[in-house]
Amino acid sequence: MTIRIAMWSGPRNISTAMMRSFGGRSDCAVSDEPFYGAFLKTTGQRQPMADEVIASMDCDWQSVAEDMRGPVPNDKAVWYQKHMPHHMVSDVSIDDFPDHRHAFLIRDPERVVASYAAKRVEVTADDLGYGRQLEYVDRAAQLTGKPPVVLDSADILRDPEGYLRAICAVLDIPWDPGMLSWQSGQRETDGIWASHWYGRVIETTGFGQPESTAPRLGEREQAIADQCRDAYSRLSALRIQL
Repeated sequence: MTIRIAMWSGPRNISTAMMRSFGGRSDCAVSDEPFYGAFLKTTGQRQPMADEVIASMDCDWQSVAEDMRGPVPNDKAVWYQKHMPHHMVSDVSIDDFPDHRHAFLIRDPERVVASYAAKRVEVTADDLGYGRQLEYVDRAAQLTGKPPVVLDSADILRDPEGYLRAICAVLDIPWDPGMLSWQSGQRETDGIWASHWYGRVIETTGFGQPESTAPRLGEREQAIADQCRDAYSRLSALRIQL
């Protein structure tokens, strides 16, 4: 039986490092934000490389959803799908994946906003997806009848092996030490946007150091982070803790 994992992550998280981690498993295929092209085409948002992303991807919502429920690449036993909840702006939603095992990756909003600022990209609170993540956490609990699986990136960076072992246990997949390290460089499975967004991750061979002191934000950026604080706090209260 194939195990499909939907990891619902906010942007500028350690979501790509987590994709690298699962890609290091001998039994796992990975997919990188398969709904991104459909999101850009539907919303018309002028994000970096938008035209190239749309041209490179299947932008039909139903077709992509069917693919995510369909045959697994290379007949692997586990399929790790990296999704962004704020991309889900059509009638396709988490409800279309009742047989997936859902997990959620969160990060402190001040750090997320600071990461966007470092890329000189302006964002709104809606772009960060905390509200949709909170909605999907509730839906996942209803779909599965189990408490949601929530991970905080700061916890993973502090203790990668401990938290990776924990998520494997909760998702009922065997532990694989290959999740702790990987070869540097791009992957065929990376989205075409990797050249813009994945610069730091492309150079890595494992998870980074624990996060240090909180960043200082400008007034506008701080206001955006503050708008996301309540949803983040509610999500954080549900996270796995060792």
